[in-house]
Amino acid sequence: MKLKKAIVIIIIVLLIDQISKIYIKTHFVLSEEIKVLGFDWFRIHFLENNGMAWGKEFGGKTGKLFLTLFRLVAITGIGYWLWISVKNNAHKFLIFSVALIFAGALGNIIDSVFYGVIFSDSYHKLATFLPEDGGYSSLFHGKVVDMFYFPMIDTNLPDWIPHIQFTLPEWVPFLGGKYFSFFANRHFTFFDPVFNVADSAISIGVTILILFNKKIFPKD
Repeated sequence: MKLKKAIVIIIIVLLIDQISKIYIKTHFVLSEEIKVLGFDWFRIHFLENNGMAWGKEFGGKTGKLFLTLFRLVAITGIGYWLWISVKNNAHKFLIFSVALIFAGALGNIIDSVFYGVIFSDSYHKLATFLPEDGGYSSLFHGKVVDMFYFPMIDTNLPDWIPHIQFTLPEWVPFLGGKYFSFFANRHFTFFDPVFNVADSAISIGVTILILFNKKIFPKD
């Protein structure tokens, strides 16, 4: 019974995730944004993540391939964890949270593996599904579609907050000689990340593991 529930959770998350991504990919151009119900703090903002979290890059195409392969290995481990948890009749919170993490990871892997092949690019035009002249990239080099943006605070910093800048002395280990700058950009936004349904599923799953760790992982 727990296995069936876990499978249902995974299917529901994947369907919502992929339907939302495909809709955004085929109805928005890159960086297009709309306000949901007119709210400044809830927006649909189309971005594509070419690398790791927060839009970080990792070693060009080779790094992208390595990252995608690493994700495939990682999700295999997560799937095994879920299977073992069900087999050992683990706590329902554990199975629920691992199912969410698995579904979220799989949702983003689908983008990374297939989207470069099945979609055209979204620069200044709407993407098309299965374009005649081929996709915007190759297998394993797709970009993850992000769209949810919650800039709950979007303002300019007051004048009394100074621009702080300094260079660390050469004798400081590892960071010696490096230049640091804080508050140079006078515009401040919170919450800044743009994310998707898969990211949300992973975050909720991890949060459940943290909040209910005593129930999920009893001392015995």
